[in-house]
Amino acid sequence: MQRFYSVYKGCFYIFEGLFKSGVKHGFDCFSFLIVCDFQTRIYCIDLIKSIRASAPLSLLFFLSNSTIGIYIYSIEKELILQDNNNMLDFFASSISGTESVLCDELRELGFSSVRLNRSGIPFRGTWRDGWRACLESRIAQRIQVLMNRFQAYDQEALYKGIMAIDWTPFITPRQTISVSAVCVASSLNHSGFVALKAKDAIVDQIRKHDKNQQRPSVSRTDPDVRIFIYLVNNKVTVYMDLSGDGLHRRGYRQQTGDAPLRETLAAALLRLSGWDRKTPFLDPMCGSGTIAIEAALWASNFAPGLLRKRFGFERWANFDEEAAMIMRELRGELRGAVCSQIPSIQASDIDEDVLKIARINARAAGVKLSFKQRSILDLQGSSSRTVVVTNPPYDIRLGADSKLRHGITSAVNRMHGWRVGILAGHADYKKFISASPREKFEIPNGTLECQFLVYEVE
Repeated sequence: MQRFYSVYKGCFYIFEGLFKSGVKHGFDCFSFLIVCDFQTRIYCIDLIKSIRASAPLSLLFFLSNSTIGIYIYSIEKELILQDNNNMLDFFASSISGTESVLCDELRELGFSSVRLNRSGIPFRGTWRDGWRACLESRIAQRIQVLMNRFQAYDQEALYKGIMAIDWTPFITPRQTISVSAVCVASSLNHSGFVALKAKDAIVDQIRKHDKNQQRPSVSRTDPDVRIFIYLVNNKVTVYMDLSGDGLHRRGYRQQTGDAPLRETLAAALLRLSGWDRKTPFLDPMCGSGTIAIEAALWASNFAPGLLRKRFGFERWANFDEEAAMIMRELRGELRGAVCSQIPSIQASDIDEDVLKIARINARAAGVKLSFKQRSILDLQGSSSRTVVVTNPPYDIRLGADSKLRHGITSAVNRMHGWRVGILAGHADYKKFISASPREKFEIPNGTLECQFLVYEVE
């Protein structure tokens, strides 16, 4: 095999020289194929990866059983995507009460300058990092990029500040846009007016730069580019949204039961529970299966964004074929990191109809779970330690009554040696569970104020 290394490495030196010569004469990309047998293929892949890591080239590769396709390029776009001198400020928004675990998640994923903040987590990175955050974050509601900050005491200052941002790389007359605004303690206190004035500045800039004097249209339901304006104490912060649809829309939820839990909130509850992704897991009131599905995705290291067809940034004007190729490579790297070995993950519910929905959703997510029709009132603890995370019914949700809540708390009291996390929308859960919660978190579930209670049942 050393002979193969020498041959292929020699080929790459030749190709690298040809490529540099091509760049010198005005070419900005170069491609070729290596034809090899299956056994040699793995050695070629290792070599390609090492060259990509060390050579001053940007390189993608695509595989089949007998060929390896190579695409080498050195373009300004890639420099913008990868150059640490072009670091951008991002903001990952979150559900209130989940900021700490979102902060932990982003740090674990390797993002830089991550710091804890209310309502979301700021971090820094390249454009590629922003794309990766959309793909990998399980807890973030949206990923937004900071476009500018400025003072605006009146509408003229607002218009000029928005106009000063260069929107032309992202928006053409072919794109649709939406602008939303939030106003707090500012001279301009009408969010609708602020959004309208900001929209006017953006479309005026695009029309000015278009040879036909055309402007982008507004779409309130499905825009290509979403812009968010926050005006607080007369200071304007302008973000552009990378996500498109909210990141809780994974793509696997085919059907829902009553009062479904957001996927991002389910992922946050799993982290808050302290589950180690090795201990057996159970959701005894699984509904449409969201918590158990998110547990399986997390345990297998399956990036949730891989289930999405596309994100908002893939609809921007500057997202061309080269950018799409880089995105395909990023998706490929994340698919290669998926682990097939996961602990036992069970989901049960008293309602067979809702279990059918859960099974459909699990298949769409590509995860294998153990489903069982069973009432939590019949659940008995076992000697095998298990982590339970569940979202029980409460008065507003599904018409739960006091008798049912007492039955659920009795079942929890029988789970000796287990860790139990309950998203409690009623004080009875905390009142009638014999143990004291080791941790509690104030977390809203939609419009309901809830507590997530974590117990070590002795």
